[in-house]
Amino acid sequence: MTVPCVAVARERGEEVRRRLAEADAFAGEYEIDVADGTIYLPVTDRADVPESLRESVVDREPGRRETPTTPADLLGYEPSIERLGDVVIVDEADPDRAAEIAEAVMASDIPCETVVNRASPIEGELRVRRWDVLAGNGTETVHREYGHEFLLDIAEVYFSPRLATERRRIVEQVEPDEHAFDMFAGVGPYAIPMADAGAEVVACDLNERAVAYLRENAARNGVADRITAVHGDVREVATDWTGWADRIVMNLPHSADEFLETAAALAGDDCVIHYYDIQHEDDPFGPGRTAIEEAAGDDYDVTVETERVVRSYAPHELNVRLDARLTRR
Repeated sequence: MTVPCVAVARERGEEVRRRLAEADAFAGEYEIDVADGTIYLPVTDRADVPESLRESVVDREPGRRETPTTPADLLGYEPSIERLGDVVIVDEADPDRAAEIAEAVMASDIPCETVVNRASPIEGELRVRRWDVLAGNGTETVHREYGHEFLLDIAEVYFSPRLATERRRIVEQVEPDEHAFDMFAGVGPYAIPMADAGAEVVACDLNERAVAYLRENAARNGVADRITAVHGDVREVATDWTGWADRIVMNLPHSADEFLETAAALAGDDCVIHYYDIQHEDDPFGPGRTAIEEAAGDDYDVTVETERVVRSYAPHELNVRLDARLTRR
Protein backbone atom coordinates (compact mmCIF):
# COMPACT_ATOMS: atom_id res chain seq x y z
CA MET A 1 0.00 0.00 0.00
CA THR A 2 1.33 3.42 -0.98
CA VAL A 3 1.65 5.85 1.91
CA PRO A 4 2.81 9.50 1.79
CA CYS A 5 6.13 9.95 3.59
CA VAL A 6 8.30 12.95 4.40
CA ALA A 7 11.79 12.29 3.05
CA VAL A 8 14.63 14.11 4.84
CA ALA A 9 18.30 13.57 5.62
CA ARG A 10 18.73 10.87 8.23
CA GLU A 11 20.31 13.23 10.78
CA ARG A 12 17.13 15.35 10.75
CA GLY A 13 14.89 12.36 11.37
CA GLU A 14 14.10 12.85 15.05
CA GLU A 15 13.59 16.60 14.66
CA VAL A 16 11.15 16.15 11.78
CA ARG A 17 9.39 13.21 13.42
CA ARG A 18 8.67 15.43 16.44
CA ARG A 19 7.33 18.21 14.24
CA LEU A 20 5.03 15.75 12.48
CA ALA A 21 3.86 14.27 15.78
CA GLU A 22 3.10 17.72 17.18
CA ALA A 23 1.03 18.43 14.06
CA ASP A 24 -0.81 15.09 14.48
CA ALA A 25 0.53 14.14 11.04
CA PHE A 26 2.83 11.22 11.90
CA ALA A 27 1.38 7.82 10.95
CA GLY A 28 2.79 5.64 13.71
CA GLU A 29 1.18 2.45 12.43
CA TYR A 30 3.77 2.25 9.62
CA GLU A 31 7.48 1.49 9.72
CA ILE A 32 10.04 4.27 9.27
CA ASP A 33 12.31 3.43 6.33
CA VAL A 34 15.94 4.47 5.86
CA ALA A 35 17.78 4.21 2.56
CA ASP A 36 20.97 5.87 1.26
CA GLY A 37 21.10 8.43 4.04
CA THR A 38 17.44 9.44 3.68
CA ILE A 39 14.78 8.70 6.26
CA TYR A 40 11.15 8.27 5.20
CA LEU A 41 8.60 9.26 7.84
CA PRO A 42 5.04 8.07 7.12
CA VAL A 43 2.29 10.68 7.46
CA THR A 44 -1.49 10.54 7.73
CA ASP A 45 -2.15 12.85 4.80
CA ARG A 46 -0.21 15.36 2.73
CA ALA A 47 -2.55 18.13 3.86
CA ASP A 48 -1.64 17.46 7.51
CA VAL A 49 2.09 18.00 6.94
CA PRO A 50 3.48 21.40 8.04
CA GLU A 51 3.80 23.63 4.99
CA SER A 52 7.59 23.91 5.22
CA LEU A 53 7.87 20.11 4.80
CA ARG A 54 5.30 19.48 2.08
CA GLU A 55 7.80 19.65 -0.78
CA SER A 56 9.58 16.69 0.85
CA VAL A 57 6.54 14.37 0.69
CA VAL A 58 6.99 11.29 -1.51
CA ASP A 59 5.00 8.08 -2.00
CA ARG A 60 6.42 4.97 -0.38
CA GLU A 61 5.32 1.47 0.60
CA PRO A 62 6.36 1.09 4.26
CA GLY A 63 5.54 -2.03 6.20
CA ARG A 64 3.02 -1.97 9.00
CA ARG A 65 4.60 -2.00 12.43
CA GLU A 66 3.51 -4.10 15.34
CA THR A 67 1.46 -2.03 17.75
CA PRO A 68 3.49 -1.54 20.95
CA THR A 69 2.03 -2.33 24.32
CA THR A 70 0.83 0.90 25.92
CA PRO A 71 -0.11 1.66 29.54
CA ALA A 72 -3.73 1.94 28.38
CA ASP A 73 -3.58 -1.64 27.05
CA LEU A 74 -2.58 -2.88 30.50
CA LEU A 75 -4.83 -0.61 32.55
CA GLY A 76 -8.01 -0.60 30.52
CA TYR A 77 -8.11 3.20 30.57
CA GLU A 78 -5.97 6.05 29.25
CA PRO A 79 -3.82 7.44 32.07
CA SER A 80 -2.71 11.07 32.30
CA ILE A 81 1.05 10.88 31.68
CA GLU A 82 3.75 13.02 30.09
CA ARG A 83 7.26 12.10 28.96
CA LEU A 84 10.37 14.16 29.59
CA GLY A 85 13.38 12.30 28.28
CA ASP A 86 13.27 8.86 29.90
CA VAL A 87 11.18 10.13 32.84
CA VAL A 88 7.41 9.60 32.71
CA ILE A 89 5.37 12.08 34.73
CA VAL A 90 2.07 11.04 36.29
CA ASP A 91 -0.49 13.53 37.58
CA GLU A 92 -2.66 11.63 40.07
CA ALA A 93 -4.04 12.67 43.46
CA ASP A 94 -4.83 9.05 44.40
CA PRO A 95 -1.56 7.33 45.43
CA ASP A 96 -2.91 3.83 44.72
CA ARG A 97 -3.98 4.82 41.21
CA ALA A 98 -0.61 6.56 40.68
CA ALA A 99 1.22 3.38 41.71
CA GLU A 100 -0.96 1.32 39.36
CA ILE A 101 -0.14 3.65 36.46
CA ALA A 102 3.57 3.55 37.26
CA GLU A 103 3.56 -0.24 37.20
CA ALA A 104 1.80 -0.24 33.83
CA VAL A 105 4.21 2.33 32.39
CA MET A 106 7.23 0.25 33.39
CA ALA A 107 5.63 -2.89 31.91
CA SER A 108 4.72 -1.16 28.63
CA ASP A 109 6.91 -0.47 25.62
CA ILE A 110 7.38 3.20 26.55
CA PRO A 111 11.13 3.93 26.82
CA CYS A 112 11.34 4.83 30.49
CA GLU A 113 13.80 4.74 33.39
CA THR A 114 11.81 6.56 36.06
CA VAL A 115 8.14 7.27 36.81
CA VAL A 116 7.26 10.19 39.08
CA ASN A 117 4.07 11.74 40.37
CA ARG A 118 3.59 15.45 40.95
CA ALA A 119 3.77 16.02 44.72
CA SER A 120 3.35 19.81 44.68
CA PRO A 121 2.52 22.70 42.38
CA ILE A 122 5.34 24.83 41.00
CA GLU A 123 6.75 26.58 44.07
CA GLY A 124 9.01 29.48 45.00
CA GLU A 125 10.94 31.96 42.94
CA LEU A 126 12.95 29.14 41.34
CA ARG A 127 9.71 27.59 39.98
CA VAL A 128 10.37 23.94 40.85
CA ARG A 129 8.14 21.08 41.98
CA ARG A 130 8.44 18.30 44.49
CA TRP A 131 8.05 14.77 43.09
CA ASP A 132 7.20 11.31 44.39
CA VAL A 133 9.40 8.73 42.64
CA LEU A 134 7.10 5.78 41.92
CA ALA A 135 9.53 3.62 39.95
CA GLY A 136 13.21 3.92 39.13
CA ASN A 137 15.50 6.03 41.26
CA GLY A 138 16.51 9.24 39.50
CA THR A 139 15.03 12.52 38.32
CA GLU A 140 17.87 13.55 36.01
CA THR A 141 17.27 12.95 32.33
CA VAL A 142 18.17 14.07 28.81
CA HIS A 143 15.35 15.68 26.83
CA ARG A 144 15.71 15.91 23.05
CA GLU A 145 13.97 18.69 21.14
CA TYR A 146 14.36 19.67 17.48
CA GLY A 147 17.87 18.25 17.24
CA HIS A 148 19.14 19.59 20.57
CA GLU A 149 19.80 17.79 23.86
CA PHE A 150 19.06 19.17 27.31
CA LEU A 151 20.38 17.50 30.44
CA LEU A 152 18.29 18.47 33.47
CA ASP A 153 16.98 17.33 36.82
CA ILE A 154 13.25 17.91 37.11
CA ALA A 155 13.59 18.15 40.91
CA GLU A 156 16.04 21.06 40.64
CA VAL A 157 14.97 23.10 37.60
CA TYR A 158 11.81 24.14 35.77
CA PHE A 159 11.26 22.69 32.29
CA SER A 160 8.13 22.26 30.18
CA PRO A 161 8.33 19.95 27.15
CA ARG A 162 4.88 21.20 26.11
CA LEU A 163 6.41 24.46 24.90
CA ALA A 164 8.66 22.85 22.28
CA THR A 165 6.69 24.17 19.32
CA GLU A 166 6.44 27.62 20.90
CA ARG A 167 10.21 27.75 21.39
CA ARG A 168 10.70 26.66 17.80
CA ARG A 169 8.59 29.57 16.55
CA ILE A 170 10.93 32.02 18.29
CA VAL A 171 14.13 30.33 17.14
CA GLU A 172 12.98 30.40 13.51
CA GLN A 173 12.99 34.21 13.69
CA VAL A 174 16.64 34.43 14.79
CA GLU A 175 19.15 35.89 12.35
CA PRO A 176 22.86 34.98 12.29
CA ASP A 177 25.13 37.33 14.29
CA GLU A 178 22.30 39.06 16.13
CA HIS A 179 22.52 39.68 19.87
CA ALA A 180 19.93 37.70 21.84
CA PHE A 181 19.31 38.00 25.58
CA ASP A 182 17.33 35.30 27.41
CA MET A 183 16.33 36.84 30.73
CA PHE A 184 14.99 33.62 32.36
CA ALA A 185 16.99 30.98 30.54
CA GLY A 186 16.62 27.83 32.64
CA VAL A 187 18.69 24.97 31.18
CA GLY A 188 18.76 26.66 27.76
CA PRO A 189 15.78 25.56 25.62
CA TYR A 190 15.62 29.02 23.99
CA ALA A 191 19.25 30.09 24.38
CA ILE A 192 20.92 27.02 22.88
CA PRO A 193 18.84 26.83 19.67
CA MET A 194 19.24 30.61 19.22
CA ALA A 195 23.01 30.21 19.50
CA ASP A 196 22.88 27.28 17.10
CA ALA A 197 21.04 29.57 14.66
CA GLY A 198 24.07 31.88 14.74
CA ALA A 199 23.16 34.41 17.43
CA GLU A 200 25.45 35.60 20.18
CA VAL A 201 23.47 34.85 23.33
CA VAL A 202 23.52 36.03 26.92
CA ALA A 203 21.43 33.73 29.11
CA CYS A 204 20.55 34.55 32.71
CA ASP A 205 18.75 32.64 35.44
CA LEU A 206 18.23 32.98 39.18
CA ASN A 207 18.53 29.22 39.71
CA GLU A 208 22.21 28.35 40.11
CA ARG A 209 21.62 24.68 39.23
CA ALA A 210 19.82 25.69 36.04
CA VAL A 211 22.78 27.83 35.01
CA ALA A 212 25.14 24.90 35.65
CA TYR A 213 22.99 22.70 33.41
CA LEU A 214 22.83 25.51 30.84
CA ARG A 215 26.62 25.63 30.61
CA GLU A 216 26.84 21.86 30.28
CA ASN A 217 24.11 21.84 27.64
CA ALA A 218 25.82 24.59 25.67
CA ALA A 219 28.93 22.39 25.50
CA ARG A 220 26.85 19.29 24.75
CA ASN A 221 25.26 21.06 21.77
CA GLY A 222 28.45 22.64 20.48
CA VAL A 223 27.53 26.29 21.12
CA ALA A 224 29.50 27.11 24.28
CA ASP A 225 31.51 29.72 22.36
CA ARG A 226 28.32 31.69 21.56
CA ILE A 227 26.61 31.64 24.96
CA THR A 228 27.44 33.65 28.05
CA ALA A 229 25.63 32.08 31.02
CA VAL A 230 24.97 34.40 33.97
CA HIS A 231 23.67 33.42 37.41
CA GLY A 232 21.59 35.94 39.31
CA ASP A 233 18.60 38.25 39.20
CA VAL A 234 18.72 39.77 35.73
CA ARG A 235 17.80 43.18 37.16
CA GLU A 236 21.06 43.13 39.10
CA VAL A 237 23.51 41.41 36.76
CA ALA A 238 22.61 42.68 33.29
CA THR A 239 24.20 46.13 33.42
CA ASP A 240 27.16 45.03 31.25
CA TRP A 241 24.77 44.57 28.32
CA THR A 242 22.90 47.90 28.39
CA GLY A 243 21.78 48.80 24.86
CA TRP A 244 23.17 45.51 23.50
CA ALA A 245 20.21 43.30 22.57
CA ASP A 246 18.56 42.81 19.19
CA ARG A 247 16.20 40.19 20.64
CA ILE A 248 15.02 39.55 24.21
CA VAL A 249 13.12 36.51 25.46
CA MET A 250 10.98 37.09 28.56
CA ASN A 251 9.41 33.72 29.36
CA LEU A 252 8.31 34.33 32.95
CA PRO A 253 4.59 34.81 32.36
CA HIS A 254 3.45 35.36 35.93
CA SER A 255 5.79 38.27 36.61
CA ALA A 256 7.60 39.35 33.43
CA ASP A 257 6.10 42.83 33.81
CA GLU A 258 8.37 43.37 36.84
CA PHE A 259 11.41 43.06 34.53
CA LEU A 260 10.33 45.27 31.63
CA GLU A 261 12.40 48.26 32.71
CA THR A 262 15.47 46.02 32.58
CA ALA A 263 14.43 44.75 29.15
CA ALA A 264 14.10 48.31 27.88
CA ALA A 265 17.57 49.08 29.22
CA LEU A 266 19.00 46.01 27.44
CA ALA A 267 17.35 46.87 24.11
CA GLY A 268 19.46 48.20 21.28
CA ASP A 269 18.29 50.65 18.65
CA ASP A 270 16.00 48.05 17.05
CA CYS A 271 15.01 45.20 19.34
CA VAL A 272 12.23 42.59 19.43
CA ILE A 273 10.95 41.54 22.85
CA HIS A 274 9.18 38.18 23.13
CA TYR A 275 7.01 38.87 26.16
CA TYR A 276 5.01 36.08 27.81
CA ASP A 277 2.02 36.83 29.98
CA ILE A 278 -0.96 35.20 31.67
CA GLN A 279 -4.19 37.18 31.47
CA HIS A 280 -7.95 36.79 31.54
CA GLU A 281 -9.49 35.71 28.24
CA ASP A 282 -11.52 38.95 28.06
CA ASP A 283 -8.36 41.00 27.43
CA PRO A 284 -5.36 38.70 27.07
CA PHE A 285 -3.04 41.14 25.28
CA GLY A 286 -3.99 44.62 26.50
CA PRO A 287 -2.20 44.56 29.87
CA GLY A 288 1.05 43.34 28.31
CA ARG A 289 0.92 45.90 25.53
CA THR A 290 0.37 48.70 28.05
CA ALA A 291 3.19 47.48 30.30
CA ILE A 292 5.66 47.32 27.41
CA GLU A 293 4.75 50.81 26.20
CA GLU A 294 5.14 52.24 29.71
CA ALA A 295 8.57 50.62 30.13
CA ALA A 296 9.73 51.90 26.75
CA GLY A 297 8.70 55.44 27.69
CA ASP A 298 9.85 58.23 25.43
CA ASP A 299 12.98 56.40 24.28
CA TYR A 300 11.32 53.97 21.87
CA ASP A 301 8.48 53.60 19.45
CA VAL A 302 6.68 50.34 20.22
CA THR A 303 5.08 48.16 17.55
CA VAL A 304 3.38 44.96 18.67
CA GLU A 305 4.01 42.67 15.69
CA THR A 306 2.46 39.45 17.01
CA GLU A 307 -0.21 38.61 19.56
CA ARG A 308 -0.45 34.86 20.06
CA VAL A 309 -2.30 32.58 22.46
CA VAL A 310 0.24 29.94 23.48
CA ARG A 311 -2.15 27.73 25.45
CA SER A 312 -4.96 27.73 27.96
CA TYR A 313 -3.54 28.12 31.45
CA ALA A 314 -6.57 27.88 33.74
CA PRO A 315 -10.34 28.43 33.39
CA HIS A 316 -10.75 31.79 31.61
CA GLU A 317 -6.97 32.45 31.76
CA LEU A 318 -4.61 32.31 28.80
CA ASN A 319 -0.86 32.04 28.46
CA VAL A 320 -0.03 34.51 25.67
CA ARG A 321 2.96 35.94 23.83
CA LEU A 322 3.44 39.44 22.47
CA ASP A 323 6.28 40.17 20.05
CA ALA A 324 6.98 43.87 20.47
CA ARG A 325 9.53 45.75 18.39
CA LEU A 326 11.24 48.66 20.15
CA THR A 327 12.73 51.23 17.78
CA ARG A 328 14.82 53.96 19.32
CA ARG A 329 13.58 57.46 18.59
